[in-house]
Amino acid sequence: MKKFVIAALGGTLTGALFAMQVAGPLLAQENAKSSNVYEQLDLFGDIFERIRAQYVEEVDEADLIEAAINGMLTSLDPHSSYLSPDDANDMRVQTRGEFGGLGIEVTQEEGFVKVVSPIDGTPADAAGIEAGDFITHVDGESVLGMNLDEAVELMRGPVGSEIVITVVREGEIEPFDVSIIRDTIKLTAVRSRTEGDSVVLRITTFNDQTTPNLEAGLEEQVEALGGMDNVNGIVLDLRNNPGGLLTQAITVSDAFLEKGEIVSTRGRNPSDGDRFNATPGDLTNGKPIVVLINGGSASASEIVAGALQDHRRAIVVGTKSFGKGSVQTVMPLRGEGAMRLTTARYYTPSGRSIQALGVSPDIVVEQPRRKAASEEDEERTKRKFRSEADLRGSLDNDSLTEDEIRQIEADRAKAEKAAKLREEDYQLAYAIDILKGLSKLSSD
Repeated sequence: MKKFVIAALGGTLTGALFAMQVAGPLLAQENAKSSNVYEQLDLFGDIFERIRAQYVEEVDEADLIEAAINGMLTSLDPHSSYLSPDDANDMRVQTRGEFGGLGIEVTQEEGFVKVVSPIDGTPADAAGIEAGDFITHVDGESVLGMNLDEAVELMRGPVGSEIVITVVREGEIEPFDVSIIRDTIKLTAVRSRTEGDSVVLRITTFNDQTTPNLEAGLEEQVEALGGMDNVNGIVLDLRNNPGGLLTQAITVSDAFLEKGEIVSTRGRNPSDGDRFNATPGDLTNGKPIVVLINGGSASASEIVAGALQDHRRAIVVGTKSFGKGSVQTVMPLRGEGAMRLTTARYYTPSGRSIQALGVSPDIVVEQPRRKAASEEDEERTKRKFRSEADLRGSLDNDSLTEDEIRQIEADRAKAEKAAKLREEDYQLAYAIDILKGLSKLSSD
């Protein structure tokens, strides 16, 4: 018994010594780290006092501290930032779907402002601004060296006022100036229409209105075609959609899925992760879906495209998306300001992160740039497509009834409309052709 007690005591002493040997250095490292942090904060206070006392001009202390906070946040990644009370209010207004400005979603790359995408129907869109454009100057002032908030603030101004931005575009040899008139931006989250027997749902942003607009637009177009049985499929157009609310990306995806994961988020701590699943009910009753994406499709757009692609619920067509696979949380701060902080990465149902990689389409289809046709080209095209019926004195076709002739002419008109769509929007026409092919296969 004594031997057992002595052995147990020896084990206890050994364990205590081991704990001291391990915990000692760890505690010392932690204390050293804390001490270093306090030294750095003392350094910050010393610099702040010297600026306030010795800078060549009197400084606004509040502005100085705000700039320091923003610098700390923007050093983390392009999407973390400090929001002043005015900026925080602008963001809340924007998520409701109406705000003032040019109508572009921007980020920062290599010191310049990069256009993620222009927003449909806005001054920037009308002026020809494209996803991937770099803005180097605003009214002649260089944005190099500015943080993103400063550059955005420079582009703001009264509605109706003019702004000239200098743009660098891939494929263009020289930078060029674009004049834009600022306007109030009223976002229509979803625009719906029909192309033949297909319903086209163009989602321009993910705000509070997106899912209600989607449901209402789909219902309206299905009714116009005489019911879902007459619909051959859905085109979900997410091109140049810069994203928005995560909740809306989830509900839009859920509208077309019966079950399964939509997206998961993983933060710094495993316990901070979230997983979002679809609920039963598909608004289209399983009709084929083609999702259109391009380099201007970011964030929430990529969540939707990735979820529908991983579940094999849709064919993704277009070009690689932007690749913003991070989640930002807006945290209110004292004084009515806020902090936008990157808190997690999101993952598609198959477990892939699209951060910096983007969603790769199932079928890569480039959108060719349109060239202005000259009058000579148009006349040459007309001469090329003259037929027998155009010849003087040609014989009539008396083997068909009037109804058969009308049907042929109607079919030809539909084909010509499709051909015109290819000239105006090749990617959309390609998507429509896929739905036609799938519809043909399912009916045979």
